[in-house]
Amino acid sequence: MAIREARSSRSPIARVSETFGITGLDAAYQVAQLNTQACLEDPARRVVGLKVGLTSKAVQQQLGVDQPDFGVLFNDMEYLSGDTIPMSRLIQPKIEAEVAFIVGKDLGNQPPSWSEFINALSYALPALEIVDSVIRDWKITLVDTVADNASSALYVLGEQPVDIGALDTSALGMHLSINGNTVSVGSGSACLGHPLRAAYWLACTMAERGHPLKAGQVILSGSLGPMVALNAGDLVQANLGPLGGISCRIA
Repeated sequence: MAIREARSSRSPIARVSETFGITGLDAAYQVAQLNTQACLEDPARRVVGLKVGLTSKAVQQQLGVDQPDFGVLFNDMEYLSGDTIPMSRLIQPKIEAEVAFIVGKDLGNQPPSWSEFINALSYALPALEIVDSVIRDWKITLVDTVADNASSALYVLGEQPVDIGALDTSALGMHLSINGNTVSVGSGSACLGHPLRAAYWLACTMAERGHPLKAGQVILSGSLGPMVALNAGDLVQANLGPLGGISCRIA
């Protein structure tokens, strides 16, 4: 309830891990699931994908974990390249560039093999993820970000799908600029060594949790470089090599 109210009012709050005594990943994911179920009580909202977070080894070490986390993507979180995003939906946003994969076939209830997973993907797109913590000043712990749907707010997808068979996503270069100034540079290898490995971790994790990936869902596989703070009026542009460019403006 506190997280939902904070997002609705755009008012940052203290760490929920401390305020409500939430300890451990299982409890944090239970909080996130309760908030997801509450969101789905609105018939206009539906789950259209998932995001992978904590794909950087450096960030994992900082938070004392050895695996990524995940959050849910709703249909009303999606924008397309070139769109203007209202600042009124955000609290203290940051942005990062990454690779999105689109699931082409339903996966089963058992963790897929690597070949089954690859066969289930249709294509890749360049993506921007706007992360936005409800925790004041981004002073988060692992429990706080997991409980807060992996700090996910909105995302932007490119318009031109690319065949993943002809793409080495680990070798992708990433260049992100705001208002014409370079603010983040990275590569596919920064995302668990390979964005497909991050997406595969998600596919196996969701199958183990009884929520296998479905055809049409979006997978945001994780940041290719440092995330950067956003302000009203910012023009964000990113280039991901053979995946192409993507942009958005913050109103």
